Amino acid sequence: MIPIPPHIRGLVFDCDGTIADTMPAHYKAWVVALGEHGVEFPEALFYEFGGMPTPKIIEILNDRHGHSMPVEETARKKEILFEQTLHEVLPIEPVVEVIRAYDGKLPMAVATGGYRRIATKTLQLLGLWDKIDALVAAEDVTHGKPAPDVFLEAARRINVDPMLCLAFEDANLGVQSATAAGMAVIDVRKLPR
Repeated sequence: MIPIPPHIRGLVFDCDGTIADTMPAHYKAWVVALGEHGVEFPEALFYEFGGMPTPKIIEILNDRHGHSMPVEETARKKEILFEQTLHEVLPIEPVVEVIRAYDGKLPMAVATGGYRRIATKTLQLLGLWDKIDALVAAEDVTHGKPAPDVFLEAARRINVDPMLCLAFEDANLGVQSATAAGMAVIDVRKLPR
């Protein structure tokens, strides 16, 4: 079990890649959605953008590489493709174990760069929805990760000072975001699986 320091009063989790092993499915959806516009998306670049809202990624790709993909339409297509594979998603057991162990003992929130609808379905499919006290998604904040907004809002919603929260993340942008919010962070990529 991942040890939780005794001073911690709240837990805040990213969703994709942290609670749920969704990253391979997200990558496949990106490849198909962008491929329809003749755009390649190397896997390393995909992971570099981990935690960033879908429309923002498309805007950056358009700006950096001179593409003209319609942002909202492409984002919608990518999310539809991903949602079709959601039933295949597996839990990341060391993190899910923490959620189950601290259910009812510490307030818990999810702070995701993804959409609320998708995060909700993911948590429901994994049997975790009723264990989470608050969900903050891309549409709830003005500035996505690496800005601290999503983690600060999560702490506010569970009524815990960010300095007393422990965040769980799997992406560099997310670690930066949680750190900027003043939270201690566990990088789940470093956990044994």
